[in-house]
Amino acid sequence: MTSRPALPPRSPTSPAPSSGAPERLSVWDHAKREWLLCIAVVLALVLAVADPQPGERYLEWLDGPTLAGLFALLVATQAVRRSGYVQAAAWQLTDRMTSLRGLALALAAGAAVSSMLLTNDVSLFLLVPLTLAIAQTLDLPDPVRRRMVIVLAFAVNAGSMLSPIGNPQNLLIWQVSGVDAWHFVLWMLPACAVNMVALALFILLAFPSKSAALSAAASDSKTASTTTATSTATSTKASAATITATRGGPARAAREDTPRKPALALTAAAMLIATIVLLQAGHAYVAGLVAALLFLVVDRTSLRQVDWALLATFAALFIGLGHLADWGPVQALARQVDWAHRLTLFASGAGLSQIISNVPATVFLSQFTKEWQTLLIAVNVGGYGLAIGSMANLIALRLEGSKRIWWDFHVYSVPFFVVVAAATYAIAVGI
Repeated sequence: MTSRPALPPRSPTSPAPSSGAPERLSVWDHAKREWLLCIAVVLALVLAVADPQPGERYLEWLDGPTLAGLFALLVATQAVRRSGYVQAAAWQLTDRMTSLRGLALALAAGAAVSSMLLTNDVSLFLLVPLTLAIAQTLDLPDPVRRRMVIVLAFAVNAGSMLSPIGNPQNLLIWQVSGVDAWHFVLWMLPACAVNMVALALFILLAFPSKSAALSAAASDSKTASTTTATSTATSTKASAATITATRGGPARAAREDTPRKPALALTAAAMLIATIVLLQAGHAYVAGLVAALLFLVVDRTSLRQVDWALLATFAALFIGLGHLADWGPVQALARQVDWAHRLTLFASGAGLSQIISNVPATVFLSQFTKEWQTLLIAVNVGGYGLAIGSMANLIALRLEGSKRIWWDFHVYSVPFFVVVAAATYAIAVGI
């Protein structure tokens, strides 16, 4: 492994470089930074060589409407971030919180409820920037900040499973099954309850109560520090101000100096609402076009700051994973499975999601079964575990921006997946 210096995290809260010269990275540095994009491109190319398909198939796998909608959301949320009101909301929330545990529970509840109404992706685009602003406001240690974002990823997965429009796999099965919205909710209610209880228990274990907040924050800070003893002491001292001491002094001055752009905030909010309406009406391309034209006029910086690499990563994943699911040997293997057994279907749905993500897994398995309830529960649970299990995970981790969060996510998510999968099957499927 090369001994190149570590790349700076790509967090939206990271300060801009002091030098006016742009950061120059080698091809290898870019590859390390965009490792998931590289893997997705290699997968797509290997399958294209091994199993060539007509151009129409690649366009089908590319899923242009989803990419157009994702682009519109990225632009709008970037504008919200630039408006200054995310930071203002962070101050308002922290003024009402007295512990890290209470903060985590509040953010998780907001993420779960909003994901039921706005979809899991939109919920993350709104709440991850808010969480990062809160972490910056309170000067939380990096491990605590990363844990907060991981909780959001868990919460949108748990909450969105209850709603027919909460995530793409639910919307797909809701449409093909013909069940009404109320019965859909009844289908998913037991599984959602199990997942929400598991999430609450995770938060209780992962975040300190009021009495333990300062010592736990200091411990996290010491563990995370890899620099000098002086920097460790400084970080620990800063983290000791968590929740209580950030309401005055320099923090108060920073609060008052935060610029606000109300016109940009209103434009971004209107674009978010319009995007949600257009996506639900099936006009994703219109949403993408409107976002591009609107911010080309209103705020070009928001367009420039869109995470284009994230869009490219999704495009490559859609092509590679879509091709893999439709590949002849995979299809032949699936036809040999007895899908009548609920345990087989549940294990396959949750397990396949760990390989090709839960939306492609839903599309793939829907060819072989009409046991919609079991399939839905399985692929929703499959959103935990490996990051690829749900595209929402990738969005959350990418928005957080650090490289370390990929490790932290799997440390928490893989055991969480195992426990939740067993409990969900026993309570919501196997009964």
